[in-house]
Amino acid sequence: MSPAWDIIDTRFGLMLAVVDSNNALVSLHIGADSPQRIPAQAVHAPARLARVREQLAEYASGSRRDFDLPLAPQGTPFQQTAWQALLRIPYGETRSYLEQARLLGNPAAVRAVGRANGANPIALIVPCHRVIGSDGSLTGYAGGLPLKQQLLQFEREHAGYASLPLF
Repeated sequence: MSPAWDIIDTRFGLMLAVVDSNNALVSLHIGADSPQRIPAQAVHAPARLARVREQLAEYASGSRRDFDLPLAPQGTPFQQTAWQALLRIPYGETRSYLEQARLLGNPAAVRAVGRANGANPIALIVPCHRVIGSDGSLTGYAGGLPLKQQLLQFEREHAGYASLPLF
C-alpha cells in the first residue's frame, strides 16, 4: 500500500497529513507551503487519514489534550529521542530548550535540541510549540511565532491556566 495524504482544514490553518503504508503518521505540516511537501509516491486518500482529522478536530475544540495516533517520524536517533521528550511535555505547559536538553541527559545540547525540534515532521501532535527560550521568550516555530503563541494560549486556556501569565 502506498503512503497517503490529505489536506486538513483546522482552526489553526491548513495542515498536510501524510501516513505511511501502515497508516502511521509520518508528517503533519502547517501552512500554505504544504502541497509542495506531498511525497511523489503518495496517493490522495482522505479516508485513511480520518482518525488524524478527527483527533485534530477534537484538539481544536478543546476536548482532546493527548493524541493516540500511531506515529512514524523519520529522523536520526538523536532527533527521535528529542521528539519523544516533546511528547512528555504536558498539555498547557512549556519547557525551555535547556530543560529539554537536561531531560535528554546533556545540558550542553541546547542547540542540537533546537535543531531537532525544528526538524520535527509532525507539528502540533509532537508538540514542539511547547518549547520556549530559557528567558520565557518565544523562539522558532515552523508555523511562525504568531501561531506558536496562539497554540500556547489556546492550550493554557483549555487547561485552566488562563489566569496565569503565558510566559
